[in-house]
Amino acid sequence: MKLVKFTKKGIYCIPGKFYLDPWYPVDYAIISHAHADHARWGNKHYLCHHHSKAVLQHRIGKDISIESLGYKESKTINEVKVSFYPAGHIIGSAQIRLEYKGYIVVFSGDYKTQPDFLTTPFEPVKCHEFITESTFGLPVYKWKEETELQEELQNWVYQNQQNNRTSVFFGYSLGKAQRLLKLLEGVDDIFVHSAIHNLNEAIVSSGILLPKSTLITNDFKKDAIQNKIVILPPALLGSKLLKRIPNAATAICSGWMHIRGNRRWKGVDAGFAVSDHADWDGLLSAVKATEAEKVYVTHGSQAVFSKYLNEIGIEAHELKTEFGEDELAQKEEQKQETI
Repeated sequence: MKLVKFTKKGIYCIPGKFYLDPWYPVDYAIISHAHADHARWGNKHYLCHHHSKAVLQHRIGKDISIESLGYKESKTINEVKVSFYPAGHIIGSAQIRLEYKGYIVVFSGDYKTQPDFLTTPFEPVKCHEFITESTFGLPVYKWKEETELQEELQNWVYQNQQNNRTSVFFGYSLGKAQRLLKLLEGVDDIFVHSAIHNLNEAIVSSGILLPKSTLITNDFKKDAIQNKIVILPPALLGSKLLKRIPNAATAICSGWMHIRGNRRWKGVDAGFAVSDHADWDGLLSAVKATEAEKVYVTHGSQAVFSKYLNEIGIEAHELKTEFGEDELAQKEEQKQETI
């Protein structure tokens, strides 16, 4: 049964007459999560998870036509039963399950199988066809447990404080920044850039409780943040704001930091492998848990990961995407207000 097809505009559900995370404007877009490479401007109508709704309105526009569902709630669109399941990627991220005449396709969006302290944990969904990302689809990628990561980040802050330095973490405004807030909660006062602050407000309006943080204003006093914690978007690396922060010790937080060469390339003091995507083992466990007869691999190391799946007896096919996460995420960050 042909339930979905891959078009220039994105993944199209044939009987449902809607798109999943479309790349270009369409009439009906079902959105897995609110990152810029998955939720784009210009669609006539949006459907997302409850916790993504306010963020989409903040990023795209208050007046957009939008509705939302909770996890495992369903909506029937042209005889296709649509439901959301936790993806564990960021707050509000969802796998999109489509069921039509007993045939099931699951689009994972972006996902992380390793639980963190904030996001609803990933749940595998059995299906006939599974569309999986493969951002970190190489065996070299293996993440630390969240408690170990928490200890590593907090110890770095304590060490910086002993050396009279202010700890500055760089992470994407949506997803990474909120996770860092949770990992660093209780260590000391945390200050955030306006792009992060505004998204935090949107998330809190959805009923999510976030750790306390303070907005960095244009006229911030250096004494107020000396030896404290600051979280900034990556676009502010090398910015005037960073230069004003007293005795700044800088750290990039990204899955790419798992490879030491990336740390030197970024020219920062530290790199922490804080990823909101599944590592190699996570991708494999997710795919196997679906028991899918056919797997489509997209976004990242699709050639390597799909080849490996075929070698172990799982039918897999590469699926090219129009945009990559880093490309769009960086563009999105650069649009954010700077100080």
